[in-house]
Amino acid sequence: MRKATLFLLYAGLLVNGQELRWENGYDQELNFACPAGGSISYIKSQHANRQEDRMWEFGCKHTFDAGTECFWTPYVNDFDQKLNYECPSNYVVSGMNSYHSNRQEDRRWKFYCCRSNGYCNTACQWTTYVNWFDEAFHWTVPNHNYLVGAESYHENRSEDRRWMYKFCSQVQC
Repeated sequence: MRKATLFLLYAGLLVNGQELRWENGYDQELNFACPAGGSISYIKSQHANRQEDRMWEFGCKHTFDAGTECFWTPYVNDFDQKLNYECPSNYVVSGMNSYHSNRQEDRRWKFYCCRSNGYCNTACQWTTYVNWFDEAFHWTVPNHNYLVGAESYHENRSEDRRWMYKFCSQVQC
């Protein structure tokens, strides 16, 4: 009996630990930025039909050794509209912010873009869509590459978005 109790307690801690990694709750604001000198290394998301929303998790990787210049964009999409955003030339995505509307069952998005003098983006490419509607996904930026943009579209029937991402390698310039 004692072993069963300890097992259940341990399992509960594991589940709770995983839940703490989400950067937002359903229907809640998302506000995430990597530490200074970092950029987003992976994006994980899961959708819930009940709330018709997604929770998000991000990882970061060290990107710049020198000082960085960063800025937050204004909102880059309207509810139920296509999102297509790329940071300016030689910037990378270091954070994301969004809020959810229950009326539209969609999110508006901002991006945090950063750069460091002497680094230029090169050999950029887009992924295919990384998810289907209503499905979880986990996408990792390929090694030696950096996230620079995102595109998504919203479907009212599923009340969800499909996502694709743009990434580049960086060279000293």
